Amino acid sequence: MKIYFTDYFDVSPADLDAYGAFNISLINDLPVFVDPFLLFNSEKDEYKKLHSEIVRYVTFLRDMAAEEGIRKGLLKAWYRFPEVKQTWFGYSRVGNGGSGLGDNFGQALHENLHTIFSDFGNEQITRGSHLEKLCLIKDGVGRDNISDFATNLIKGFLCQYTQEFADIYLDSSRTKVVPVTHVEFNYETRSWKNKNFRLPYIDGDFVLLTPKDILTKDEAWINKHDMIGDFDEVCASLSNETLRAQVNDYLLRLLPKDPRKKEISAAASATLRKFPELIDRYIRYKEDNGDRAIALSEERVRETEDVFIQHVRDLVKDLNDSGAFYHEDPNTYASSLKRVNFLKQVIENNDGYRFFYVKGQPVKRESDLQLMFRLTWYAASEDVNSEVNNGRGPVDYKISRGSRDSTLVEFKLASNSKLRQNLENQVEVYKAANQTPNSIKVIMCFSLSEMRRVISVLNELGLAGRDDVVVIDASRENKESASNVR
Repeated sequence: MKIYFTDYFDVSPADLDAYGAFNISLINDLPVFVDPFLLFNSEKDEYKKLHSEIVRYVTFLRDMAAEEGIRKGLLKAWYRFPEVKQTWFGYSRVGNGGSGLGDNFGQALHENLHTIFSDFGNEQITRGSHLEKLCLIKDGVGRDNISDFATNLIKGFLCQYTQEFADIYLDSSRTKVVPVTHVEFNYETRSWKNKNFRLPYIDGDFVLLTPKDILTKDEAWINKHDMIGDFDEVCASLSNETLRAQVNDYLLRLLPKDPRKKEISAAASATLRKFPELIDRYIRYKEDNGDRAIALSEERVRETEDVFIQHVRDLVKDLNDSGAFYHEDPNTYASSLKRVNFLKQVIENNDGYRFFYVKGQPVKRESDLQLMFRLTWYAASEDVNSEVNNGRGPVDYKISRGSRDSTLVEFKLASNSKLRQNLENQVEVYKAANQTPNSIKVIMCFSLSEMRRVISVLNELGLAGRDDVVVIDASRENKESASNVR
């Protein structure tokens, strides 16, 4: 049963773990990413050198822009990179194909080289230089952009790291010498160099491993959400009493009477743009608490491994041992419905619910639930396309066998505030856009109160009792049959 790197390349998970690499899925991206701060804050000289190279490259871009400006062609060559999809990290709902760094990121970085990055490499307040500073002040530049940029700049290291593992643990028949682009920047010729590596190879592409200790999930250590949340502490850290008074006065003048949370956040953001020293103070605060970044990232990576590796492995084993889940049926609707109902049986009656909890708490995001579903469904002969978009927005899954046989599967959490609206309208719209008459709505409940709410909504909409609306009770409470919930 092949899902992860160790499955496809016949490697012991213990050996991969001892090497320090993350056991990636080769079916779909997993939601972790490289955090540049973990390079900066590391005690490993190799990681510190990588961060220094990132700083050197951004400093080069700034100096080039100052000396002669950057022509459009060079802007593309120096600022825009494809996603390093071979790491299998990110937020792609289908496989590992991401959008990479487009014009918006490149333009944002270029425009800010002489503002927020004017002292890059020669900071007076912070202990180091941080690319993440860009996402603090520029809307539309997020963790994925910063991570993609950093991953491209350390791609040579990742190739060497993977090649060394492959030399030790992989049969040579499972590797291939491949040319890899953008692995080293030549500052004399001002161009990127390519280099050949012997890397794991599957399905027409190479695979890259990444050390777990430079990965995190959810948010980078330096992020806009925390900066707004820590605004009061950052202001209090200002040693200049006059500046502190000006900051507070400016903030108060922006706030209406009885401000809401959103208005407070907007005012704080405006104040940070007005007084950029506050951004450096926030980054220094994060630097001084760097040990927490390491501990938090380790915890987040472990949780990712628990949910998307260990729990999925255990669930797939239970389903496979049954001999029924992966059996093919004549058409996609019968096959999809059978699998969903079998999944319901395992979750409700065979303790399968436990795979959807972490530290006693249920899966909170539908995207996580959908990814678990994707990894579980992998062994099908059907073409399973997650987040197919045919003009009316994405649907969770379109299961197809050719153009004449397809079924839409929509996974929802009962806690979704728009559940009623989705049940009433959403899938019918998708069916029209995808030209398929078949759809299945699957609703996951984690408490009896959620079960009662869902059953009530289904009754009101006239959907109760339909075969194509499947309610799964994943609660840890003493279970009560859905048919008895009133």
